[in-house]
Amino acid sequence: MTPTIASRVARLNPRQQEAVRYIDGPCLVLAGAGSGKTSVITTKIAYLVQECGMSARRIAAVTFTNKAAREMKERVGEMLKGKEGHGLTVSTFHTLGLNIIRGELKTLGYKPGFSLFDPEDAKALLRDLMNKDAQVDAEQINAVQHQISQWKNDLVLPGQALSHAANDDEHYAARVYEAYVRHLKAYNAVDFDDLILLPVVLLRDDPEVLARWRRKIHYMLVDEYQDTNVSQYLLVKLLMGERSTFTVVGDDDQSIYAWRGARPENLVTLGEDFPRLKVIKLEQNYRSTGTILRAANTLIANNPHVYEKSLWSEMGQGAPIRVVVNRHEEAEAERVASEILTRRIKERSEWRDFAVLYRGNFQARLLELKLQHYQIPYKLSGGTSFFSRNEIKDAMAYLRLLINPADDNAFLRIVNVPRREIGPGTLEKLANYATDRGGSLFAACHELGLEQQLPARAVERLGRFTHFIDGVRRRMDGGDAIAAIRDMLREMDYEAWLYQNASAPTIAERRMANVWTLIDQLEKSMNREPEEDASVEAGETDDVEAAISRLVLRDILEQQAEEDDTDKVQLLTMHASKGLEFPHVYLMGLEEELLPHRNAIEAGTVEEERRLAYVGITRARRTLTLTLARQRKAYGELMDCVPSRFLDELPSDDLEWEGRADKEDPEKKQARGQDAIAGLRSLLG
Repeated sequence: MTPTIASRVARLNPRQQEAVRYIDGPCLVLAGAGSGKTSVITTKIAYLVQECGMSARRIAAVTFTNKAAREMKERVGEMLKGKEGHGLTVSTFHTLGLNIIRGELKTLGYKPGFSLFDPEDAKALLRDLMNKDAQVDAEQINAVQHQISQWKNDLVLPGQALSHAANDDEHYAARVYEAYVRHLKAYNAVDFDDLILLPVVLLRDDPEVLARWRRKIHYMLVDEYQDTNVSQYLLVKLLMGERSTFTVVGDDDQSIYAWRGARPENLVTLGEDFPRLKVIKLEQNYRSTGTILRAANTLIANNPHVYEKSLWSEMGQGAPIRVVVNRHEEAEAERVASEILTRRIKERSEWRDFAVLYRGNFQARLLELKLQHYQIPYKLSGGTSFFSRNEIKDAMAYLRLLINPADDNAFLRIVNVPRREIGPGTLEKLANYATDRGGSLFAACHELGLEQQLPARAVERLGRFTHFIDGVRRRMDGGDAIAAIRDMLREMDYEAWLYQNASAPTIAERRMANVWTLIDQLEKSMNREPEEDASVEAGETDDVEAAISRLVLRDILEQQAEEDDTDKVQLLTMHASKGLEFPHVYLMGLEEELLPHRNAIEAGTVEEERRLAYVGITRARRTLTLTLARQRKAYGELMDCVPSRFLDELPSDDLEWEGRADKEDPEKKQARGQDAIAGLRSLLG
């Protein structure tokens, strides 16, 4: 072994070393929370290249978010220098699927420059299709969209959906599904779920294509394996079935996305499909104190397990876990906010050291008011995503139309932005004409027959718009595509449109700056810089169509704005906290019907809620505080709350209760009161 990889492997613990060195067959690394799984994956990639002589081009590592893929790519880049890492694929599942679709366009029957519909585009198409039958509300559209997504994740094709439908609603969804897929194909478009479905069906049904991709990928590493759905599992199985050379890393105790199609039972199926599967457990935790881990282990032991594991740590026992009972939800929020303030002063902590986790976003409302009252800076996760801003959606629609004039959704979004006096009546007649002709809205604008359907003024306005877009496309084809796009935005004076529609000039200025940022990102993406695109090599150039396709995919995958690492208290749901860690964690709302949630109790899925509580507990590094209220408002009335069953499942010797007379130590209560007064005095002083 080279000294570099030898020293890196030597720094790992014995189980981690075993996981890195085992390459002779299928391997499942059961990685507990905080057990260093990313180190194992990245070191194993370097080990395969440097010690085993495998070409990086033949290795694919997949995960679920762009952020995780980027982190992995950066860490591998520190180990594989120069040409060693060329051709390595480190990407999300969906980016890998997109690459397969791009490589097999002709076989799949798509034209180059196909569109990728984000969930909002898909919803708009479903709204159009469903409104043909009768007026539908947002709830019905969401239900049909969710059902179609489930069918796609479970590899149920449109022709099979009717036989899977269990009731009238599903029968209706099956009919819409068929029309939806037909329209997507007509628009030369795919949706987010298609990025896995289409490659899987193609690899499953076409032995020649399967053989081609098996020659390309010799070894696969899969992160967060417990979050895979049926189609993602099959993608891995198809690509690796022949050689069985793969490592999947996951933790069944952290599977919290069943509502998104995740199947933790894929861990069991893996052992059935690959009898030679080697299971390696990573149980040493590098994050939390012994007390926190004991609570997590004791809680999760109430769930059934195929593979037993127990986290342990060398970080000492640490402080007891506090359980704070409050009169009502307002007192709970007040307690958390005031305590963070006094603890920051007393312990000289940073604001960012504190995180408050909760089951539902609504729990943050009162807490925000209390934090504002104490002038505590905070960051609420799930703020407005860069790509969900209107100006970015407009710019993206222009980009999509430029690479795919058959993208009707993009056409409809921007045909009147900036205003071109093309009204809904004109667009309705244009849509009917386009449907009769079997073409796109953009193509219909070029046809002479349109003059028989619309007034001359409307035809002239549509012609002016399509002529403008055609001109930009010609300039893009003729040379500098980015310059042509920048000129387009200036020529149509999009900035003036923003100023007309903004409540203040500074807002319009900021929005225009966002648009230029997007174009800068597009330019970087065309040059394929590794930190911008974790699935490609440095220095590789690309055409504008591929770059825009990747931007659309990033739009869907990264529903979060840029990282905010300023000094603020972090507020986030337990789902959003997965993969993160904080010195001090407050877990709010430990009550029946909140955690576990009422829906889960009624549906009999409390095991997933227990996993969610486990994820929340294992985010804490040094201290953990659990809070609950005796009463909480529901439908305008104060309702009595029942403490969560999960509190009874924690080791009682490790819990320190407050606000509950039968459990509380009077001396500690008095000391706490004195601490709070001292903290406030020092603040005022």
